Amino acid sequence: MTAITTNIKSIRDIMRKDAGVDGDAQRISQMVWMLFLKIFADKEEEWELTVENYQSPIPDRLKWDSWASDDEGMTGDVLMDFINNDLFPTLKELNIQSPQANIIRSVFEDTYNYMKNGTLFRQVINIINKIDFNNSKDRHVFNDLYETILKELQSAGSSGEYYTPRAVTQFMVDMVNPQLGETILDMASGTGGFLTCSIDHVREQVNTPQERDILQKSIRGIEKKPLPHLLCTTNLMLHGFDLPAVRRDNLLSMPYSDWGKKDRVDIILMNPPFGGTEEDGTENNFPKKFRTKETADLFLALIIKLLKDGGRCAVVLPDGSLFGEGVKTRIKEELLAKCNLHTLIRLPNGVFSPYTNIKTNLLFFEKGTPTKEVWYYEHPYPNGQKSYNKTKPININEFKPEKSWWNNRKENEFAWKVSIEEIKKREYNLDITHPSSTIISLRILRTLKLSFFKM
Repeated sequence: MTAITTNIKSIRDIMRKDAGVDGDAQRISQMVWMLFLKIFADKEEEWELTVENYQSPIPDRLKWDSWASDDEGMTGDVLMDFINNDLFPTLKELNIQSPQANIIRSVFEDTYNYMKNGTLFRQVINIINKIDFNNSKDRHVFNDLYETILKELQSAGSSGEYYTPRAVTQFMVDMVNPQLGETILDMASGTGGFLTCSIDHVREQVNTPQERDILQKSIRGIEKKPLPHLLCTTNLMLHGFDLPAVRRDNLLSMPYSDWGKKDRVDIILMNPPFGGTEEDGTENNFPKKFRTKETADLFLALIIKLLKDGGRCAVVLPDGSLFGEGVKTRIKEELLAKCNLHTLIRLPNGVFSPYTNIKTNLLFFEKGTPTKEVWYYEHPYPNGQKSYNKTKPININEFKPEKSWWNNRKENEFAWKVSIEEIKKREYNLDITHPSSTIISLRILRTLKLSFFKM
């Protein structure tokens, strides 16, 4: 067990003793906002050396070094009074005069201090001070640990989200293959999985400070919920982003007709919340033919709108989006008319287990030319495995067959293609199984009929 792992475990144990922290979601939120302030303090040390005339947006008395870095500093009731009546009110209302100030205010607007015991709070602070986020080794280890924190959030009751398994995120980014200078957007960024994966992918192409700036300006995230937004911002900072471009917002609440060419992007990577519905009236922002309260459907319509010609997308959608009728059909018709839906990866049950058993699909498409045919690929379970679970999640190595097949496509036991004519005959029902499955089903049915007549 690394020192950082030990430190985080100690923080968890201390917080469990505090009467104000109720459950995993609050504990994680509490831990992450405190870590955020320490990470920001370490970043400021770096900016003071690298950014000309850098001025901190945080008043001196509220800087981490002023109230937290001294092990023998404020504690007990004095510390809690400072946190609740000075630190939080000031950061929530911070004057936005710089990008850094904007980040801090957006993080703290809907963040809360749950801890009540100032002595326990001081113990947590002292442990956090042992982590140096300017130390590349510490930062690397903490990135791995951060993934564990995110997974814990998934089981934090109703506050949890269906976060995309890392293997699925990695595969989607690898296949879309973002390049330096391309704008990358996730409109439901959650904790930033697609964004950080894209950063790691593009960073291999970065060789100069100027190229680093290009990368920083090309990543964009939107997240409407406060805790995922806090997690996403912290996650991007840990991935070396000085100014994480993650906005608290809901793009579905903006009129569809207001989006113009200047808003379009090269790449969209996302997992829209499926099974969710939007607030009453949100659907009225969209053209009548697309109006629905289902979040995933509205996002798919907006994806088509926001992609540039030649822009690429990889998106996670549930089976219901494939076979659904009405508005779903009209959105699929729009997709196939304006984009080339070249690949549809069908994932097996349990990829998001134990959080949901809904079957999911990965859709890959490019805007600008209509679809002529769709290639399907049925992703199998690994040999000897009948399902996925928390101890046996989907692994990136399982996607090696798809990667080998991707640029040299041939039909096989897992892959098949369907023409646009066939899809139109099916009234845009994209829930299509492998032809061999149909043949086998017909054989079984024929055998049952013969057996019946022989009785």
